[in-house]
Amino acid sequence: MASNTRKIPILLLKTKSTPTDAYEELFSTPRREGFHFDPTFVPVLQHQFEEDGMQSVRSLIQDKKINSGSSSAYGGLIFTSQRAVEAFAKLVDEGKGNSQWPHLQDIPIYSVGPATTRALKAIPQTPPLQIFGEHTGNGEALAHYMFEHYGEWYKERQTKPPLLFPVGEQRRDIIPKTLLDDALPSDRRIRVTETVVYGTGVMESFAQDFQDVLQRTEDGQTRWVVVFSPTGCDSMLRGLGMLDEGTGKARSLPGKRTTYIATIGPTTRDYLKRTFDYEPDVCAEKPSPEGVWEGITSFKEPI
Repeated sequence: MASNTRKIPILLLKTKSTPTDAYEELFSTPRREGFHFDPTFVPVLQHQFEEDGMQSVRSLIQDKKINSGSSSAYGGLIFTSQRAVEAFAKLVDEGKGNSQWPHLQDIPIYSVGPATTRALKAIPQTPPLQIFGEHTGNGEALAHYMFEHYGEWYKERQTKPPLLFPVGEQRRDIIPKTLLDDALPSDRRIRVTETVVYGTGVMESFAQDFQDVLQRTEDGQTRWVVVFSPTGCDSMLRGLGMLDEGTGKARSLPGKRTTYIATIGPTTRDYLKRTFDYEPDVCAEKPSPEGVWEGITSFKEPI
């Protein structure tokens, strides 16, 4: 894709992460590699904390049941979602001013990738949290990493303590299945407790919010839409005027194209192909800000 002296609108169909968002940081960098983007977040999913799960984790922290001692209920934590980190950060923030809170510096905390790790590192904790697994990139790889790392961490223990896994109500179960595989020797298995700390629903205002952003950015020569999940794909295509209501499939628009679509990875790409017979312009090779950047900046606009 040719560089542009004007800012290129990039519509990120996701909720902006807090306290920082790696997509905003990357795509707001002026004139990086000759490209100048103008990122806008359009939330598709609505997340709510699940109080039952929050209270369960809150009690464990308050009662100091998550530690490396022999009487602990849990010997470590797993995070594969920034939303779960936000829920955890909220609990930590509640305990500000208590010198014994959250006392989690002596346990391993496992993170599936760089975005989740950045969110964990932003949580104020003295001494800082000990975070491992950022390099793994996905749940299966993280689980295999934990076999060795967690086993070494508690090598003096005859039975390894369970791991606490704060999750959303919709999640894959690859980590618990891998760590508790029946084919494994009993002394190698690692018990995992999944606790739902947030739920996910469709943002009711998404269709209108997306339409408003499209109208504000329609004068640009080029703009990008980045899709992070199958949720909202129909509203996205409808907003772009690309959804044939009769067939339910995507259609080409007349005239010169100005809007291009990128997906965070193959799951969303395949959903678009299978459901709407639409092939996105870019599928990130790595599900990360850098992966999306590389895909978009390497794209060659059709002549």
